Amino acid sequence: MKPHLTTAQLTEAELGEIRTLIEQRSAILLDSSRERFFSTRLREYLGEKHIESGTELLQIVRASVTEYDALLEQLLTQETSFFRYPAVYEALRKKILPEVQERKFWQDPRALRIWSAGCSTGEEPCSIAITLCDSLKFAEAWEIEILATDISRRALSHAERGIYAKRSLQDVSLGQVETHFSTTKHGYQVKPRIRKMISFVQMNLVEPAYFGKFDCIFCMNVLMYFSEKRRLAILRRFYDALEPGGYFLLGHSETLSNVSLNLESIRLGDCLIYRKPVSSEAPRMLAFVEELP
Repeated sequence: MKPHLTTAQLTEAELGEIRTLIEQRSAILLDSSRERFFSTRLREYLGEKHIESGTELLQIVRASVTEYDALLEQLLTQETSFFRYPAVYEALRKKILPEVQERKFWQDPRALRIWSAGCSTGEEPCSIAITLCDSLKFAEAWEIEILATDISRRALSHAERGIYAKRSLQDVSLGQVETHFSTTKHGYQVKPRIRKMISFVQMNLVEPAYFGKFDCIFCMNVLMYFSEKRRLAILRRFYDALEPGGYFLLGHSETLSNVSLNLESIRLGDCLIYRKPVSSEAPRMLAFVEELP
């Protein structure tokens, strides 16, 4: 067996060729803003797999879908946590859910659908489900579905198990841990009431798919992995998937300031969210500030 390599060689040409291959196959753009991360992760992967060069790696991943998927897993950042952006869940609890309840209270069935796009290992959709359980009046009277999608099979496998280390729950209150998690020898497991709200599905956002209409779409720190053209196509698909009056939420560093979509932007404290007007409303593109109660 070859010794474990820690300083595998990669030329600029090889880096560029690997980057191009990934964009062609998965539409994921690892541009210059992530150059250091990209090259570091690649060298780690070469060392783990005992591959001596970028050229050898290219030969391997071109010949095997399994090997390509393994490389992609290495390059995808799965950094996430429960309630990662508290202001977002505050907006969900105090602004979005009350509006949905008022709009749909007399519907039969009374359905609530949320999409967590780029759900990683499941902390985000679980945080959404916990917020719904804690905040929604008569939650048991609602048909709740949280669609959680991600490109990574490995991340989705983790999410399906629903077991998390104690350190992952640092932003979950003690009361929420006691209510929504069971203690196991492997960590803290999401209870069935939360788990049954969530459907995990593997998908790449650039591939057209129809899942129906949603009251709210979370897409946090995902669009940065795509080219401007593909980002716009994804955003238009999200817009079409939103119910009239539905909400769209992005990561802290992302905005829709240069995107021509009929969404009104709403500033709620530290959180900027976007709302699709209902058909009877006049189109509005102006941002306004609202204080949460």
